[in-house]
Amino acid sequence: MIPQSFIQELLDRTDVVEVVGAHVRLKKAGANYSGLCPFHGEKTPSFTVSPSKQFYHCFGCGAHGSAIGFLMEHLGLGYVEAIETLAQQQGLTVPKEREAKPVQALDERKSMLEAMAKAADFYRARLKDSDRAIHYLRKRGLEGRTAARFSLGYAPGGWHALEACFAEYRSPFLVQSGLLIERENPQDAADGESRHGQARERWDRFRDRIMFPIRNPRGQVIGFGGRVIDQGEPKYLNSPETPLFSKGRELYGLYEAREALRRENQVLVVEGYMDVVMLAQHGVDYAVATLGTATSLEHLSKLIKLVDRVVFCFDGDAAGRRAAWKALNTALPLAIDGKRFEFLFLPPEHDPDSFVRSEGAAGMAKALDRSEPLSACLMRELVQTHGENSAEDRSALLAAAIPLLTQLPLAALRMQLSRELADRVHIGMNEVNQLVQQHAAQRAKRQSLQQQSLGQRQVESGKRTGFQSKSSSYRSNAGVDGDALAPEASLRPSAYASSQAQVLAPRHQAISLIEKALVLLLRFPRLNLREPSSLQAFWPEILVEAMKLDGFSITDQGSDLAALSLHLDQVCAANPDRWAPWRKRLNRALAWVLLIDERAARSEFQGALLQLADQSIRVAIDQLVQEGLTSADDRERYEALVAQRRAIRSGETTLT
Repeated sequence: MIPQSFIQELLDRTDVVEVVGAHVRLKKAGANYSGLCPFHGEKTPSFTVSPSKQFYHCFGCGAHGSAIGFLMEHLGLGYVEAIETLAQQQGLTVPKEREAKPVQALDERKSMLEAMAKAADFYRARLKDSDRAIHYLRKRGLEGRTAARFSLGYAPGGWHALEACFAEYRSPFLVQSGLLIERENPQDAADGESRHGQARERWDRFRDRIMFPIRNPRGQVIGFGGRVIDQGEPKYLNSPETPLFSKGRELYGLYEAREALRRENQVLVVEGYMDVVMLAQHGVDYAVATLGTATSLEHLSKLIKLVDRVVFCFDGDAAGRRAAWKALNTALPLAIDGKRFEFLFLPPEHDPDSFVRSEGAAGMAKALDRSEPLSACLMRELVQTHGENSAEDRSALLAAAIPLLTQLPLAALRMQLSRELADRVHIGMNEVNQLVQQHAAQRAKRQSLQQQSLGQRQVESGKRTGFQSKSSSYRSNAGVDGDALAPEASLRPSAYASSQAQVLAPRHQAISLIEKALVLLLRFPRLNLREPSSLQAFWPEILVEAMKLDGFSITDQGSDLAALSLHLDQVCAANPDRWAPWRKRLNRALAWVLLIDERAARSEFQGALLQLADQSIRVAIDQLVQEGLTSADDRERYEALVAQRRAIRSGETTLT
C-alpha cells in the first residue's frame, strides 16, 4: 500500500499539462488547454486540461481524471506503475513500507501547506505597511504589478512577528514547514535571556527580509526565499529542507513562467530571485532561478520535459565561467537530439537584472541570439585550458575530452563532437571511439564490481532488493537459444555497460533472438503478452521467467542507457545465480534497444518470439524423425508440430 500522503505530494509536484502534453498535442484555450481526445476518435477538440485544477476532462466521451489516471487510461499502466512512473519523473522514491498513519500524514501535509499559504498572505500584507521595504523595491526598479504577480512580501524585523498571523504559534507545523526555528537544546535558554531579554525557545526564521514565495506546479507555496534589505549575511536565506520543499529540486519562478515556457519553448536559467522578477517585468517572462545551489540533474530533467532549449545565463567573470562549466557537466547526459543547452555570458559589469533594465527585452533577445551552444562552449574551454599546438597539448586535450564524450548520450551531437575532437588532435574518429569505449568499459567494470559486491552482501544478509517472481518459472523441455545456449565464461567482457556512456554494440558480436526479446521486454513493459500463448512451451525458460517476473520491465520508457543498466543490475542482484550469467550478453544489447521506437519494438519482439518458437519446434521435429516415429503418439506429435510450424510461417499464429 502506497501512503496517501506520498500520492498527494506526488500530485502536488506534478503538472498535469506536462504529463498529458507529452502524449497529446495541446493548444492554449483561455485558462485551460485543449486537444483531440486520445480516448475516442474525434475531429473537433473536446478534450480539456486544466492547469489550475490539475485534471483533464473530455466533453465527448466523459473521460476525466488526474495525471495518475491519465497514465493508467492512456498507457494502460496499473495504479502502482503509474505512480512509479510519475515518481521517477519527479525524482522521488515510492515508499516500500506501509505507513502507520497515512491519514494523519496527509493531514499534516495539508496543515503545513495551509500554514505556508497563511504566512505568504501575512508577508504580502506587511509589505504594504513597510515604507522601507517599498522604497527598497522601488529603488531596484520593481513595479507594483510585478510584485503582485510574484506575490512578494516583507517579513517584519521582530523575533515573533508571525504570532500576529498564527494564534497557535506553538504549533509543530510551523517548525516542520520551516517558518520557525526551534532551539534544539533548551539548556541554552539562559544565553538567549541574557542577550535578548527573554528565553526564546522558538522564533521566526525570516526577519526584516523581502520575501519571495516558492510554489509547486499547483501554485501552492512550499517555501520562501528571503532577501536582506540592508547589509547583512546571508544575503539570501531559503527555507530549510522540509516535507514540502527541497532546494535541490525546486526552481524559483517555474510556476509563474509555465505558460511562457510553453509559448517560447525555451527557458533562461539565472541565479537570483530578483533576476527572475525583473526579467519578467521587462517581458522576458520565461526565466527561472536555482535556489542558491548549482544547477542539478533534477533541475535540468524537469526543464527539458517542458522546453527544447535551455539557456544558462552567467556573469562573464571567472566565477561565472566556473559556474557555467559545472552546469555544462551536469547537462551532458541529457544532451539528446532535439534538446539544446546554451550559455549566455553577460558583460562583467552586468547581471541579468541590471542588463535587462539597461538594454530592455530587445537587448536580451539579441544577447540570446548570440548564446554559445554546449558543443562550442565545451570545446572552447578544453582548448583554452589545454591548448592544441603541440603533441603534448593535444594529448592532454584528448585525455580531458574522453570522459566528457562518454557522458553524452548516443546521439548526433556525440558523433559531431567526436569528429571535431579527432580533427583537433590529429587522429582518426575510430581511434576516438575506441578510447571512449575503453573509458566506458573501465567505468562499467568498476560499477559492476560495486554492484556485485552490494548484491552479494544483500543476498548473504537475506535482504532482497530486486523483484519477486509472480509464479514459479515455467520450464521448457525443448529450449533453444535459452538455457541450452547459456552464456559461456569465454565470452569477451562487454565494454558497453557504462551508466553514462551510450555506444553502439560491437558488430562482431551479433545480438541473438533471446537477447533481443529480453532487452525489448526490459525497456518496453507493454510488449508483454496480455494472454497466455500456446507457443510458451517452445520459448527459452529464461524468457518465460522474465515475462512472469514482477518489475523485470523498467517503468520509464524514455530511459537512457544509465537507467536500463541500473535496472538490469537490480534484477541481477535479486537473483544473481539466475541472472548474473546473462549480464554481459544483455549489457551489449542495451545500446541497440535504445535505437528502437515502441512501434518497431512491438514488431521486433513478436518476431523474436515467433522465430524462437519456430527454432524450437524444428529441433523437436528433427529429434522425432531421428528416433524413427515408431509410435502412434510420436506420429501424432510430429503432425501437430508440423502444423504449428506451418501456422507460424504462414502468419496464421498471432500474439496478443
